Amino acid sequence: MKLRAVPIVVAAVLAALLLFGGWFIYRQVTMQSPLEKLVSQYPGVTSAQIDIKQDQVVLKLDLKPQADVARLVDVVKQKGQSIIGSRTIKLDIADRSNSALNQWWSEAMFPVAEAMENKKYTQISSTVEQMKKKKTGIKADTDMDSNNVYIRLSEGKATKFIVLPRQSQQMGVWPNA
Repeated sequence: MKLRAVPIVVAAVLAALLLFGGWFIYRQVTMQSPLEKLVSQYPGVTSAQIDIKQDQVVLKLDLKPQADVARLVDVVKQKGQSIIGSRTIKLDIADRSNSALNQWWSEAMFPVAEAMENKKYTQISSTVEQMKKKKTGIKADTDMDSNNVYIRLSEGKATKFIVLPRQSQQMGVWPNA
């Protein structure tokens, strides 16, 4: 019995295509699309892309200035629990800031970092309130959940969303700063 290489290779390629194609379709239909629909329909979300990895779910978001990020994360955790499972949620929010917001944040960063390091989260809110009094025209809000501290800065159409992890070893250089 003589084995021919071409039919074996073709069969192997077809089997691989069926397996990986089936997995891709399954993942797209049962995981990614429902989660993307949930996030996209949330008030204040302009656009959303979801990347589901083995240990985390990355939400790439473009948000309107009035978006409530803390509530969005809470909704995603609750309604998307069957999809997310034990994965962590990582936010990648499009930066729509201006120089005034960046300057404001650079001035507030040290007191906020100090409060985070000392786990005195109420100081973050008071720091933000004090900074708001110094700079007129800039609106600032803070929120917190069990994993993150959320700060939203806005001035006109410019908005800066800052998400700070509450675990100090993960803070590093603060990628969203």
